[in-house]
Amino acid sequence: MSTEYGTWLRDTPLILGMMRLLDHPQLLRAQTLAGWISHQVDQGLDVFDHADIYGDGACERHFGKALATAPGLKQKIRVITKAGIVPGHLDTSRWQTKHYRAEADYLRQAIDGALQRLQLEQIDTFLIHRPDPLMDAGAVARVLEQAVANGKISHIGVSNFMPDQWRWLQQHTSLPLVCNQSELSLARADALFNGQHDAMLCDRLRWLAWSPLAGGQMANAVPEDLVSEAREQTGLCLNGLAVAWIRQLPGSPIPVLGSLKPERTAAASAGACTSLPRPLWYRLLEAVRSAPVP
Repeated sequence: MSTEYGTWLRDTPLILGMMRLLDHPQLLRAQTLAGWISHQVDQGLDVFDHADIYGDGACERHFGKALATAPGLKQKIRVITKAGIVPGHLDTSRWQTKHYRAEADYLRQAIDGALQRLQLEQIDTFLIHRPDPLMDAGAVARVLEQAVANGKISHIGVSNFMPDQWRWLQQHTSLPLVCNQSELSLARADALFNGQHDAMLCDRLRWLAWSPLAGGQMANAVPEDLVSEAREQTGLCLNGLAVAWIRQLPGSPIPVLGSLKPERTAAASAGACTSLPRPLWYRLLEAVRSAPVP
């Protein structure tokens, strides 16, 4: 099993998700975006999460153009990207149906396409975006192994997979799956009780937690007086508390922050570096579950 769990992104407190890049028109000028990327690196945030479906590839293209304007910047960052989902509006068949394509040829082309759009020589980590019931695990594994051997990607992983799904793929390759990017937040914590988090630990996959702020839903789930008391003790706002709560789990899951708003990035960064008192950690869990700890 993987020996890289302890070192892969070991010192990364937070990953910046690029899914909503197009929502920030001020960043779409290449030099401006390059400056923003450089600033994040200076703040200790050097890992950026992409996918081929984010903006139908436009997010990767803008990011790549920015890197091209700043010689040396690409050597300071690490990029994660994903592929394997075909949205309905991109389905060229008569069915116009969203579907998954964890197919060998499709993923081979997806890796090459991502390299072109991002203007990179190598992608740090490539993920299969969703489990595909029709996946030929052996054929997919061979494509991923060849991409690593050719220097196109450094690491492989999965996204939104359940334990038996990632184990089926892992059986077909000697390369370690280094991560599973899946939803996890204070408000979406079922994985802590259904065995999924324990399986990640047993199989030494790093959890990359998408939607760590639960899409803003926690504001309605955590009482204001609890947030105020917690802020007095920790100095963290609700978003910071949410990130600190995730980071404190065994295996140190890494939140993938979907918002590019400076105030949310600052709050998340503060939370990623703060340890919560154990009673507060459980009190927050009680609040969102509306039930006492058994």
